[in-house]
Amino acid sequence: MEKKAEHCKIVVALDTIVGKWKPIILMQLVFGGTKRFNELRRLMPDITQRMLTLQLRELEEQDLVKRVIYPQVPPKVEYSLTEYGRTIIPLLDSMHEWGANHLEHMEKRNQQLTTERVSE
Repeated sequence: MEKKAEHCKIVVALDTIVGKWKPIILMQLVFGGTKRFNELRRLMPDITQRMLTLQLRELEEQDLVKRVIYPQVPPKVEYSLTEYGRTIIPLLDSMHEWGANHLEHMEKRNQQLTTERVSE
């Protein structure tokens, strides 16, 4: 039975969390707990306000992040992982571990290639 690429569940998972900022936002909420918008912004100084808003909305649409608005002046808005969002923690942990191993592997490989070039 031939499987079509669009049915690949790995693609579904990656499409949900891929991007420069989504994994960082998720990890901030995993390790730091509930955060206000400006707290997240301070933790990621290179992200624009617009991009943070867009990424948070996408994560909300995927039911990974919940947004709670408190009726007060000035308005208080907090972001946290949903119960469903917490199910992504093992995946993020595995990806973090694989990323660390991959960096180490590539560092060793680059050193080996440099050594081979020097000895030629």
